Amino acid sequence: MIAAKGLDGIVVAQTNISHVFGEEGRLVYHGYDIGELAGKATYEEVCHLLWKGTLPTRAELDALNTAMRAQRTLPDGGAGLRLLPKTTNPMDALRTGVSLAAAQLGIKGTPTTDQAIALAARFPTIVATFHRLRSGLEPIAPRDDLGHAANYLYMLTGVVPPENHVHGLDTYLVLLADHGMNASTFTARVIASTESDIGSAIVGAIGALKGPLHGGAPALVMDMLEAIGTADNIKPWIDNALNTHQKLMGFGHRVYKTTDPRAEILRDMARHASTPEFFALAKGTEDYAIQELNRRKPDQRLYTNVEFYSAAVLNSVGLPRDLYPATFGVSRVAGWTAHVLEQMVGNRLIRPQSEYVGPQGLKFVPLEERGLATIS
Repeated sequence: MIAAKGLDGIVVAQTNISHVFGEEGRLVYHGYDIGELAGKATYEEVCHLLWKGTLPTRAELDALNTAMRAQRTLPDGGAGLRLLPKTTNPMDALRTGVSLAAAQLGIKGTPTTDQAIALAARFPTIVATFHRLRSGLEPIAPRDDLGHAANYLYMLTGVVPPENHVHGLDTYLVLLADHGMNASTFTARVIASTESDIGSAIVGAIGALKGPLHGGAPALVMDMLEAIGTADNIKPWIDNALNTHQKLMGFGHRVYKTTDPRAEILRDMARHASTPEFFALAKGTEDYAIQELNRRKPDQRLYTNVEFYSAAVLNSVGLPRDLYPATFGVSRVAGWTAHVLEQMVGNRLIRPQSEYVGPQGLKFVPLEERGLATIS
């Protein structure tokens, strides 16, 4: 069998972690529709759900919180991140920081939940430490009295964040924690299938997430909205973009054939968290873009995806725009590590075939006869 380009429609694994029901516009984590969790469960509860398959009891949540608090600091205190140029892409800093931490912690062997906790707990610290250092500021240590989302914002600014910012970021982290067999998750599972360590698998996943077709879109959405500028400019700007075959950021998805359910939740959050002017710009852009995309490309069924309103929510909690992809990683590490753990149950090396379309039967000709000999 020859797979479609991009592996469209190919099932590469069985999983009980999460699934995207593209035709219905549903996302499920271990049986829970995402709407049952977003804004209700904390990110830490969802980590337990993804790693263990059930929502935690009070005792289990307390134990997980204790374990994560114990793992938030960097083994070298951030010394390795100090060596990076201030102009380093934050995703490169995250990749480097995770690789350093995994090596310094001695992570090796068969992946374990404790190793997943050790990595997930440090993601916010790595991003915040690098951001402080590139800004000419000293890193801020995490606080034991703050949860995962609150600590991330606190370590970035040194100010305990308001509750609405914590709730907004925590909901975002829950929504992005896993999403079926996406490119970065597949990358992590391929690496894990070789019986490499969990640190290597997560570093590989970060590399996949860095690509603008995967994790970089929310920042590009903000660039697009800024370029549009005002509600009056929505129609001429989008018309020009589509007429000149430019890509509209935040629309379309390889799996969803209707509105991304995460986008619907984030839209409602953005309505309350953004200024009225910004939300009017975003909603107007969404409405007209969908209208035009469906009119011009009716067979493609292009709708709003999670990146569109992720931009608005992350902007509303005060995150610098170039930290959006790394913040995606702060969330998705829960899913990546869950898939690595699942891959190792009855593991088989993921080793697909390829279709060779190159030449055959060529004969070697010595260099002298190819007319390429060096003239002495």
